[in-house]
Amino acid sequence: MREVLNTIVYLHRSGCQWDMLPHDVLPKSTVYDSCAQWRADGTWTTMVKALRERTRVAVGREPTPSAACIDNQSVKTTERGGPKRGYEGGKNIKGRKRHLLVDTLGLVLAILMTSAGLDDGVAAPLLLGFVTPQDFPHLVTICAAQKYHNQALEAWMAEHRTGWRIEVQARPAGMKGFTPLEKRWVIERTNAWNGRYRRNIKDDERSVESSTAMLQISHINLMLNRLAPCDCPAFHDRKKAA
Repeated sequence: MREVLNTIVYLHRSGCQWDMLPHDVLPKSTVYDSCAQWRADGTWTTMVKALRERTRVAVGREPTPSAACIDNQSVKTTERGGPKRGYEGGKNIKGRKRHLLVDTLGLVLAILMTSAGLDDGVAAPLLLGFVTPQDFPHLVTICAAQKYHNQALEAWMAEHRTGWRIEVQARPAGMKGFTPLEKRWVIERTNAWNGRYRRNIKDDERSVESSTAMLQISHINLMLNRLAPCDCPAFHDRKKAA
């Protein structure tokens, strides 16, 4: 089973196709069924939750956060398309949007894959529907960009998440281009972490369930490296450079 996980992480990090796995890892016939089963039965989601809580406790935090950050990232899809594929005129991208909710450490709380053309305010209630006050009893504040200042979202929050509030942070007047904002910059860093895995550079997956699983595998690998760092000198050299 350890070799199954190693093979999945290799495929994810290298971005190779299932049929092109090298001979020093397990073949597709051995690994793919496990990966697909864990995607279907929620095992990847369970692993992310367990590792996130352990990672937070390891750095002196509570298992569940009191603050979070919401944002999205538009990515291109391949020519074969697939469901939930659309066009975002603002960024001139034809593909999908990765809607993420992360804690203040940048660890993922929820993922939603939609068409790139879906409005952020419309997608936000769908994303927040994955997290409940029962699962996150301390959560109060959700930091967001100006695009989440949406009346429909505020009405949904008032009806379904009465104890939570959206804290919108606008870009300072006169600033142009990318401007890191306090609290909100952590989700930009999360997107950068995801980009270290070649499988995430474009959305190569045919189904949105597979796309979600690939992002979850990214964070599983990230949190495992934090909880049990590799003793390899080359690993530490790369970590310092990052």
